[in-house]
Amino acid sequence: MEFLTLTSENHLAYVTIHRPPANALASGLLEELSQVLDEIESNKEIRVVLLHGEGRFFSAGADIKEFTTIKTEEDFGKLGKKGQDLFERMERFPKPIIAAIHGAALGGGLELAMACHIRLVTESAKLGLPELQLGLVPGFAGTQRLPRYVGMAKAMEMLFTSEPISGAEAVKWGLANHAYSDEDLMPKAKELALKIAKKSPVSVGAAIELLNYGKTENFYNGVARESELFGRVFKSKDGQEGIAAFIEKREPNFTGE
Repeated sequence: MEFLTLTSENHLAYVTIHRPPANALASGLLEELSQVLDEIESNKEIRVVLLHGEGRFFSAGADIKEFTTIKTEEDFGKLGKKGQDLFERMERFPKPIIAAIHGAALGGGLELAMACHIRLVTESAKLGLPELQLGLVPGFAGTQRLPRYVGMAKAMEMLFTSEPISGAEAVKWGLANHAYSDEDLMPKAKELALKIAKKSPVSVGAAIELLNYGKTENFYNGVARESELFGRVFKSKDGQEGIAAFIEKREPNFTGE
């Protein structure tokens, strides 16, 4: 594969994102992730998945340059739906997925992390949904998952300001399970994964299924509406201005249109 590496040992699967410089979530990476999940799901030797990023970041967001190749509101909405479906599959995946986050998990990168069952972070990692900085909104169910972890008030603050929180703050707010030093992140993630791998795969899979009943009908209605507004906001003048400003490395000038 071009963007992902899959290795396994001791009932653990290590999935590494390597798409420098920022491990941005392009369509091709999402497709590869779906293929990796297919392979892992059918492999009875694998009991736990450990997802992490190579280089400086876990994933610093979606591929904004790819956005410029999408011409219609409908097609942009379809991109959102594609990511939503993949991340929903991850949250319901019968084998635990642990995200080991260093550097940054921003935008689509945080949405990917929130679809994992457990999030471990470095103390200095940056986690956030900065889409409004570009005149856009999250499109991979970020608006629905973030409030479930940090509460509505904090989710609004993070979205409206586009400011990330640190790994240490993420633990405080319930967005991450544990924060470690950069050196300890992967050893601690492996330690936790091995502890879970000793459990019965049958009971672990059943627990994942049961925990997902906590998502209400309103959650899924919100996800569907998000994909619609993802496309509509993208095609607005402000959405196009935000993307152009990001690519041109300048401050956007939003007009409310």
